[in-house]
Amino acid sequence: MASIGIFYGSSSGVTKGVAEKIAAALEVEDFNVFNMEEDFTDFDDMFAFDILIFGCSTWGSGEVQNDWRDPLLDLDNDKPSFAGKTIALFGAGDYKAHGEQFVSALGILHDKFKARGATLVGSFPTDGYTYTYSFAERDGRFVGFPFDNINEEDKTEARLAAWLDGLKGELGL
Repeated sequence: MASIGIFYGSSSGVTKGVAEKIAAALEVEDFNVFNMEEDFTDFDDMFAFDILIFGCSTWGSGEVQNDWRDPLLDLDNDKPSFAGKTIALFGAGDYKAHGEQFVSALGILHDKFKARGATLVGSFPTDGYTYTYSFAERDGRFVGFPFDNINEEDKTEARLAAWLDGLKGELGL
């Protein structure tokens, strides 16, 4: 069976909570869930897994959450290969306060890891979401699972379950 590592950055705990739900649904052991601020040391942490699931909220005008900034700079500078790695993405957004960049951080992660050779899976329909623009939207779908627990927390559980069903199918789990 493929090994799965979940790596997330979380300033307020919202992304951490969804990471924990994903870990429980996929039966990922606690020691394979990495808080980017506290647990991540270098890319070797990621290379230990066949499948990587990255969680990142979007801040400001479409930036990644702070815990992802240095690793992404290292990714650009060191240029490690992620060929052979499968990556899925999830992240928090706020469509009312930041609808002009809703979950755009997922688009940044998508492009950076795809450029390093990774296979990205787990896209999700944009149907039912309200926003003006998202850098995470490609061909009418989000590049990962977006959630908005500030304005639509009541929709997160059903959306997450639908994403996980699709993701399990893509990954053959």
